[in-house]
Amino acid sequence: MRASELSSGLQDALSEYVQAAAGILHADVASGAEVELELGARRAGTQTPFYSCRPLTGRFIAQRESHLARLPEHAAAAGALMEFDGLDRYLAGRGGEGSVGGDARFRSRERGAHAGTHARATTALRLFLEDVFAEQTDFDRSHIDQHPERLAAALARMERAELTSTPDTVTLVATLHGLTTASPEVKLTRGLTIATPDALRWAPEAALAGIDGGEPGPDPGHLLVALTCEDEAADGREVLRDLLRALRLFGDGRVTLGPLAWARAGGEDAWSTIALGTGGRPHGMLVVTAEQEDELRAFCNLVSRRAPHRNELAWALRRFELGCERENAYEALTDHLLALRALLEPEGPASGRLAGRVAALCATPEDRAELTERMTRALALERAVIGGAIARRASDQALARDVADHLRALLRDVICGHLTHDLATLADELLTAPAEESVEEIAGDAGESREILDVLV
Repeated sequence: MRASELSSGLQDALSEYVQAAAGILHADVASGAEVELELGARRAGTQTPFYSCRPLTGRFIAQRESHLARLPEHAAAAGALMEFDGLDRYLAGRGGEGSVGGDARFRSRERGAHAGTHARATTALRLFLEDVFAEQTDFDRSHIDQHPERLAAALARMERAELTSTPDTVTLVATLHGLTTASPEVKLTRGLTIATPDALRWAPEAALAGIDGGEPGPDPGHLLVALTCEDEAADGREVLRDLLRALRLFGDGRVTLGPLAWARAGGEDAWSTIALGTGGRPHGMLVVTAEQEDELRAFCNLVSRRAPHRNELAWALRRFELGCERENAYEALTDHLLALRALLEPEGPASGRLAGRVAALCATPEDRAELTERMTRALALERAVIGGAIARRASDQALARDVADHLRALLRDVICGHLTHDLATLADELLTAPAEESVEEIAGDAGESREILDVLV
């Protein structure tokens, strides 16, 4: 059997809970509590019935569920199960197979009373314990160490609940570079997770090592993104590209996916490679702290829903992404200035209004002159890049990256609804407005901005 496709966090939480629960259950048995026995009979043909006693392990565990729920390991395991995509399928499957060492009638009375994700996770924990301790009567923790196959088999049955779906279910795994997360796993939405290689031990070996067809040699600092969907791999690629776009807008635009992804259908073992159509090398590192994870989830969802299509904003967003995939900041500069011209200079470059409009939107009134001068220098640097006459100074590279940051900020604010799509008109109004008026006041979109900002924070 391959390594479990359950996340390492869920596996660890379940394993620790089993150990802690065994301590409680064994202590009760040691103090005199007994596991009830059920008399059963089997008949082979016309022979005399064969009688046997079966421990009602499930009933014994269920009667102590309130005590088990007080364990800190219970809270951790329940929380992990609440994020488990196969939770409902696991419950449905266990309910269909009757009782594993338990009393089916006892369980059936409870199923209807368990409503809500937390209650379903608690029920799944009890069923998982029944699976591990099926027909045992002493719950000695040493038995878990001596027979690790029991826990492994229970984990495998839970894994099958995650993998069981329609025949065209596809799992995609890709490498992610230029991003660091405080948590080993960040679940963005159902079926979409960013994680460290250690947290996705079931992924292909090449993905775990960071060998993705990009730069020669492995990348030990990369992350993985895993997607399970019920669509074709081509649709999965679009989801991964949407995620990359959101990550670039969320941070400083330096994140990239590896050029290859690994795909497999349903619960098959074999992985195949597919081209993602992305490239570039990361520059620097975007760090997502634990406190920013909820903001990132909301932002990714928002960008996916509000991404523009077939208009100037969509064209500018594509130029921004192309710039993010260039080898260096100089090569990206032309892409980013083209995007800014599409957003802020509808009259054409001959108008000479781009620098002033960027400054109006991206700087305070007292700093507008300085930013206008820097944008004018960026336009001159673009001409030098085109003519091959660049000196490759550190200050010029920083200037090119500043242009990228201003473009990213404008795209993000428009997509989030903080700014109107007509940025050129908004910039002109800011330049002629009294100094005390803010961008939000002139944009006239404070209600929508406040609503979206509330979601993000």
